[in-house]
Amino acid sequence: MVRCTGLAPSRNPVEDGGVKKYHSLLFAAAACVFLSAPFARAESEWLNDYKKAQQEATTNNKFLLLDFTGSDWCGWCKKFDKEILSQPQFKDYARENLVLVEVDFPRAKPQSVELRKQNQELAQQYQVQGFPTIVLLNGNGQKIWQYDGYFPGGPDAFIAQLEKLRKG
Repeated sequence: MVRCTGLAPSRNPVEDGGVKKYHSLLFAAAACVFLSAPFARAESEWLNDYKKAQQEATTNNKFLLLDFTGSDWCGWCKKFDKEILSQPQFKDYARENLVLVEVDFPRAKPQSVELRKQNQELAQQYQVQGFPTIVLLNGNGQKIWQYDGYFPGGPDAFIAQLEKLRKG
C-alpha cells in the first residue's frame, strides 16, 4: 500500500465501509421522515391562530372547535386527545365539519408571547376554569356549546353530540 505523506489519503468507500455508513445514514434519515410524518400531519389539522381559524370557518361554513388544553401536563387532556381527538373517526368528521383550534397552556413547551396572550384572552372570554374545556362556535364566533372536563363515551359519543348541535 502506497501512502503520500502530507496529503489526505485517497479513500475508497467500498474498502473502508463508507458505503455502509452512507446507507446507514440514508436509512436513519428515511426512518425519521417516515416515523415523524403522521405526527406532523396530525398537528397540521389543528390551528392555533384564532383569527385565521375563524376566517376559515366562515369561508367554509364550518363550526370552530376550541380545545383548551394543558397539552404537556394535564392528564385528562392527554386522555381526551388520545381517546377522542386523535381517533380516525373524529379526524374524518372534523375534516368535513370543523375547524380545529388548539388553545394550549403548556408548562414546558415554548410559546410566543402573542400566542400566550391570545390564549389568555380566549380563556377569559369563554370563562375557562379548567382543562380540558371544549368550546364550539359558529363562524361568527357565537358560542354554541361548552363542555368542561373529560367527555366520556369515546369518539362516537362526542361526534353524536357535535352532530346534534350542528343540526340544531
